[in-house]
Amino acid sequence: MLTFPQIDPVAIAIGPLKIRWYALTYIVGFAAAWWLGTRRAARPGSGWTKEQVADLITNGMLGAILGGRIGYILFYNFGAFLDNPAIIIRIWEGGMSFHGGFLGVAIALALFARSTGKSVLDVFDFVAPLTPIGLGAGRIGNFINGELWGRATDVPWAMIFPGDESRLPRHPSQLYQFFLEGIVLIVLLWWYSSKPRPRFAVAGMFLLG
Repeated sequence: MLTFPQIDPVAIAIGPLKIRWYALTYIVGFAAAWWLGTRRAARPGSGWTKEQVADLITNGMLGAILGGRIGYILFYNFGAFLDNPAIIIRIWEGGMSFHGGFLGVAIALALFARSTGKSVLDVFDFVAPLTPIGLGAGRIGNFINGELWGRATDVPWAMIFPGDESRLPRHPSQLYQFFLEGIVLIVLLWWYSSKPRPRFAVAGMFLLG
């Protein structure tokens, strides 16, 4: 059994200002999406400009943050929200939902497509290869936070996570997801999207992955 590395979830602390590793994973994800998006836009006949990529990433960022926070409140902390609605803006205290963030991004992309006259499916196809780095980085943030661990197991690399009251050795599933959702998925999607594909095929491959 491996020892869980006790990593301070706060990466940078300047007086009362604290920046968590999990927040930095969001920054890494959006920065990577912008960089990869500009590369895709530079391909001959892409139909995209750098300005459109910047607007797209901005929309996606707002959708991810707002959707992730609202989803967390609705799915996991609605009782506390009813007691104190102000907690919805306390993002610095943690609490983001992948499901809410995914829905928020989908809505943001649909609004972007409508405002630019692009097909929603084409926008989804363009965005799909830009997302795995952010997904993978987020799983590293989950691992540092000691959350979203896997099932109990006796494999040699199992870990006991500090927040697990059962104190059972468990799969470090966050690291599995980092490898599969991050590294493997981006290699697959970048290769698959390098040639013309039917509409929504790339986004479909992302969803399948």
